[in-house]
Amino acid sequence: MNGYNLISVIGIFFLMFLAWLISRDRRRINWRVVIWGVAFQLVFAALVFQLPAGRRGLWLASRGVSKLIEAGNAGSTFVFGSLASPVGEKSPGFVLAFQALPQIIFFSSLMAALYYLRIMPMVVRGFAWFFSRAMRLSGAESLYTAGQIFGGVEVATTVRPYLATMTNSELHCLLTAGMSTVAVNVLVIYIMYLGPVFADIAGHLVCASILGAPAALVCAKLVWPEDAQPETMGHVPPIKLNKAEGLTDSIIFGAMDGVKLIVGIVALLIAFLGLLALVNSILTYAVGRSLEQILGYVFWPLSLAIGVPSNEAKMVGELLGLRSVATEVPAYQRLAELIRTGAIGERAALITAYALCGFAHVASMAIYVGGTAALVPQRRSDLAKVGFRALVAGTLASLMIGAVAGAVYTNQHIFIKGVP
Repeated sequence: MNGYNLISVIGIFFLMFLAWLISRDRRRINWRVVIWGVAFQLVFAALVFQLPAGRRGLWLASRGVSKLIEAGNAGSTFVFGSLASPVGEKSPGFVLAFQALPQIIFFSSLMAALYYLRIMPMVVRGFAWFFSRAMRLSGAESLYTAGQIFGGVEVATTVRPYLATMTNSELHCLLTAGMSTVAVNVLVIYIMYLGPVFADIAGHLVCASILGAPAALVCAKLVWPEDAQPETMGHVPPIKLNKAEGLTDSIIFGAMDGVKLIVGIVALLIAFLGLLALVNSILTYAVGRSLEQILGYVFWPLSLAIGVPSNEAKMVGELLGLRSVATEVPAYQRLAELIRTGAIGERAALITAYALCGFAHVASMAIYVGGTAALVPQRRSDLAKVGFRALVAGTLASLMIGAVAGAVYTNQHIFIKGVP
């Protein structure tokens, strides 16, 4: 273990200390979830990074996702022609609307099919069983958190019957999990950005999404410990599937959900990037700094804490600040450019790719609070009450994922490719 790896290990505990400082009730903290959650992250990441079998699994995961993306390109290329072709072939260049967003429809349909075939429910319930038993968490929050490894805000429907009676701690945990993980159908956007410059990025982002679940549980239960008796403590409830009448019907449901997700992503990007540009114009005129530069100073020490080299911490801090106000999509786009130009090194790029892998931003908080409140209107005030704390906990959890990656990082393999 080199010096930077040790800093990342210390950073994991520093982030937990910050969560403890803002805890709603330090006397009620469930230390079992903290110990098991951190141990799971470190062991899982060490297996992936340090063991030959783990690195082989990472490579296979990357190749598998890449093949799925190639399959998804068949439909988008048929519809959009050369505009959807991979960069370097007939494509005029990377265009988010034609090359990445259509993949969301394909992956949404694929996930819907896997749920209908009962494959994904077995995987999700496996994770949920472990979280519930090992960490002494309620079955509903464990099921929701496990589902967030692969899904998005729609996962709330799996625990809909229990939302009305959930404790505030459970609701806080649900929102934190939503903002600490990313849906598989959205991962493809990050892969499209980083794939040309970051070897095996698909496998790394899948790994980051898995690590996001225990990181969310750790930070959620430190910030808002359980202070009541959950209804589903001790058992994992069954997964309620959609009402599709067959495999084809399920695929159609998934495709339509993908379209809705694309519309939401496009709307958020247009709105938030436009507003950010306006705010940046005002701030640059008034104080000579953009909003992401100002937030970069806030995230600068946190970047140092998770093991980013000091000469690159300010750039990483700005990326984290950009994610917090403008979503992770432009942050990943800028990270890809920094890698491509050689402005950021291998270690910092790896940590940043993991730390950005989450929905911890203002828009996501509104989506998760609003989306969940639509399912259980009588809990709207409680969801609003826990929303901001969940955003903070989700941000700390995302940073923890980056720190874990930095703690087990090894330079035995070259991660970055194509840098002059």
